[in-house]
Amino acid sequence: MTIDSKTIDKLAELAKLEFDEANKQEIINDLNRILRFIDKLDELDTSSVEPLTYLTEETNVMREDKVKQEITRQDALKNAPNKDSDFIKAPKVIGR
Repeated sequence: MTIDSKTIDKLAELAKLEFDEANKQEIINDLNRILRFIDKLDELDTSSVEPLTYLTEETNVMREDKVKQEITRQDALKNAPNKDSDFIKAPKVIGR
């Protein structure tokens, strides 16, 4: 797989970024170098290596979820730049 300008344009669109041509070429070169490095790792013989499931023997200590009211609705709305009587309004970012 190689990275080309079309791939960078698609990634930029998904990440909502913009690149000029010089930066785009630099990103293409960097990503292609990363892919060549990953291809180099495929040359390693890992047939005698056991899969690693966990890095440590420790288990996660989970706390119980408890619902608690830390801030009132009025306090939350007090500093909101755009709001109505009950909700904070945010600009639409999906579906452009």
